[in-house]
Amino acid sequence: MGVGVAGQVVELEIPARPEFVALARMVVAAMASSDANLPDDRIDDLKIAVSEACTNAIEAHDAVAADERVVVRCRADQQTLEVRIEDRGGGFDPSTLPEHPPVTDPDRLKFERGLGIPLIRSLVDEVEIKSSSDGTAVRMVMRREILEP
Repeated sequence: MGVGVAGQVVELEIPARPEFVALARMVVAAMASSDANLPDDRIDDLKIAVSEACTNAIEAHDAVAADERVVVRCRADQQTLEVRIEDRGGGFDPSTLPEHPPVTDPDRLKFERGLGIPLIRSLVDEVEIKSSSDGTAVRMVMRREILEP
């Protein structure tokens, strides 16, 4: 059994540059792997989701030439691991995201961009996006497996 991270919060501020996405992913993975109730494949899913959310945040900063940092915050309790990625970009309306065809539909290949949010939604248990002209916060939740004694 891992050391356990229930009640722990880890916060990281990274420069809004692509070379720091790997650092955010490593910090989140370290926190996720410190508890035996989150299997490796779920940690891999979370790392991909974090990469996508951080990349979106960096692109949002680039779009408005913001020099501020992207904030990555992880919080764990007995049932969940929550990761929140916050940027200070221009924001967007999540309800205006286009509906993507299923993966098996050949028209899916026409979508070169905009797959990040649907991918995040498919990888984690819960996603909440709050966005305004001051920036965007993406909250991702992974539920822990409860192992019976």
